[in-house]
Amino acid sequence: MNTYQKKLMQHCNEIMGNPNIRQRIVVLCEGQGSILNLSDETTVNYGKMKQMPDADFYIKCIPKTWKTYKPEFFNCQGRTGVIDTYFKLLELHEEGSRESYLNPDKLFAIVDLDLQSQNIDNYGFSNTEEIFLNLYHQGQINEENARNHRIWVTGLIHKEAYFIIPELQEVFNNSIYSPQYNGKKVILEDIYITMADAIIKCNDLENNLSTVSNRISHCSELDCTDLEKLRDSWKEQFENSPDEIRKKELIYALLMLKKVKVRDKKTKEDYWEDIKPPSDWTNTEEVFRDQLLGEIAKFYSEQSNYAKYHIPAFMQFLKHFSTLN
Repeated sequence: MNTYQKKLMQHCNEIMGNPNIRQRIVVLCEGQGSILNLSDETTVNYGKMKQMPDADFYIKCIPKTWKTYKPEFFNCQGRTGVIDTYFKLLELHEEGSRESYLNPDKLFAIVDLDLQSQNIDNYGFSNTEEIFLNLYHQGQINEENARNHRIWVTGLIHKEAYFIIPELQEVFNNSIYSPQYNGKKVILEDIYITMADAIIKCNDLENNLSTVSNRISHCSELDCTDLEKLRDSWKEQFENSPDEIRKKELIYALLMLKKVKVRDKKTKEDYWEDIKPPSDWTNTEEVFRDQLLGEIAKFYSEQSNYAKYHIPAFMQFLKHFSTLN
């Protein structure tokens, strides 16, 4: 058993032995703070995992009407960690692991969509892209197919894309924290244009253009022949959109193909991190971003159009299992 396998086993035992999960749904998500991404000497309090991003954000998205037996979220580093944890928990449960509070019928996972697909063995779908294509139709949740999934994939690239969807413009406008982008009030359309301009710099996108073309095939006017044509066709369509509905369709397509956070040799972009506090902010940027995320999560917790907003659809799906024995 190598170091990673030992950590994975310890990670799973911590989850299974956590009394907070008794009679509750367990959701595995990406994020830091678990044994998987910390040194062997570090002590981890899994009871406080709910206070860590990304678990904290998902918990704040739970509808206010969900009063009892709310799900417990556990960060598992990246996509590989989430998927490995999911199957290891099922394996340990099958072996009859002692001191386990886990109900395998209430075990779920959610991972970020990315340009590269992640393979999944011994599951009904062979990789994350297959899950995406089955779970979403023209950018919206396919509610009939949702019941087939225990491992969910976000409908936009990385969770951060959900922090800048067009419907959040009002949240930014009314925020008591006065968020800024390039020294001015946040205008999300400015961010989308900047993202579109950066399409031609993205190596990952160039290497996965056929995947992206299939993913956004409902936007037939976008030319995915190469990055330059994709950028130009998106900007032309966006600038000449006849109505807001078409504009939003293009924005969501952009968020399915362009990362909100990019780290490679050609470019360094983080459109979410580029949203800053005002000049008179007296606390840290981290506190500012946490407070702003609270407002964004509140928006999702209040939505009833489940198919459109993805995260509320996931919460509604989970709620169905909350009262099962």
